[in-house]
Amino acid sequence: MKIKIKKGLDLKIYGAVTDSTIHQAETGSAAIDPDDFTGLKPKLDVKEGDSVAVGSPLMHDKYSPEVKIVSPVAGRVKSVVRGERRKIERVVVESDGSAESVKFEIPGSFTAENAVRLLAESGLLAEMSQRPYAIVPDPAKTPRDIFVTAIDSAPLAVAFETYLPEDLKVYEAAVRLLSAITPGKVYISHREGSFFGGIKGAESVTVAGPHPSGNAGVQAANIVPVNKGETIWTLGIDTLYRIGLLVTTGRCDCMTVVAVTGPEVEKPSLVKTVIGAPVADVIKGLVKKSDHHIRIISGNVFTGVAESEDGYMHFPYRQITVIAEGDDVDEFMGWASLKPSKASVSPTFPGHFLGRLFAPDARLNGGRRAMIMSGEYDRVVPLDIMPEYLIKAIISHDIDAMEKLGIYEVAPEDFAAAEYVDTSKLPLQQIVREGLDYMRQSVE
Repeated sequence: MKIKIKKGLDLKIYGAVTDSTIHQAETGSAAIDPDDFTGLKPKLDVKEGDSVAVGSPLMHDKYSPEVKIVSPVAGRVKSVVRGERRKIERVVVESDGSAESVKFEIPGSFTAENAVRLLAESGLLAEMSQRPYAIVPDPAKTPRDIFVTAIDSAPLAVAFETYLPEDLKVYEAAVRLLSAITPGKVYISHREGSFFGGIKGAESVTVAGPHPSGNAGVQAANIVPVNKGETIWTLGIDTLYRIGLLVTTGRCDCMTVVAVTGPEVEKPSLVKTVIGAPVADVIKGLVKKSDHHIRIISGNVFTGVAESEDGYMHFPYRQITVIAEGDDVDEFMGWASLKPSKASVSPTFPGHFLGRLFAPDARLNGGRRAMIMSGEYDRVVPLDIMPEYLIKAIISHDIDAMEKLGIYEVAPEDFAAAEYVDTSKLPLQQIVREGLDYMRQSVE
């Protein structure tokens, strides 16, 4: 099967990784932020000072106790960071340098029940997403189909083929597990010519087109859309590889390869580290020395989380982007400056026509204003919906309109490009997230 995504936006930014050499980062700790796993209500399984191994549960979901989030390193629980009303913000584990890990019992043959239990207890179910609502999958719901994306089309993202092994038997072991869970198909979407197309047991889908063609939800909507009353699961090919390693070895693999990218990076590089590693350890020696403020983003410029240098990486743990903050810039005419170095999708600005790379900063470049129904979202949202009307329905909490306009198909990340081009400067991803949460509370 082949699909071509025509709508979307590829940002041309300095700082892409051009060297496939993978460097090893030394790190003494790792942290898990439960907010990275939307829909999960965390309850602690450990306390400060407890000893843990790789794969030991750190917390579980209050409403589905079998769903765990596990430790990425072996060592001691250094701290449990809490915020207002004792909300769990972070669990930090100090590594003891050992490779001690939990050994999971792998069934001789998979059923839907034992396969879901294994994913939930190993923490890998939490790395997946469910439509509708774009949350951690509910283990009590059977997915109609499961969609795996082997494409990361986000700005400056590195192709999975660059660093994931071409060990098809591992991926196929994961596909066998997932196939036991769904009565439908396991789809794997990839670029033309990718070795991921050779994974047996799954339906291969070749995808072409700009971002967000790499979003699993966008691929699902263009293959078999989600209707009311249906459930699908989505995941990245890196999570599929971890599932395969779990099935073949009985142990959790919590290593990841991070692309350190962006205009403020001296030498964009691939760095191997553990899930939830300290940002400082990952970017050590790679960021340019400058006299202006910078923003470190755990993730890409569209959907990533701003993090301080003494913070920790956030899920999905595979990219760090460093750009200028822009709060110390003093330029003539400010955001309305027509200088050629300013990136814009609008033909009003000269940079629109130059076809060059840009070094954007974190400024909003304009003020928020009333929503303008200009059709600009339609040019970058490749879903069979009317995105502007859906946003209006979400803002007005009109449940019937949200259902008719496709709320069950979308996730906040699908609106990231629309947020970038939005003349009104609305926080579209936040609006969509709030709309999905409202629907879940009202309908479920």
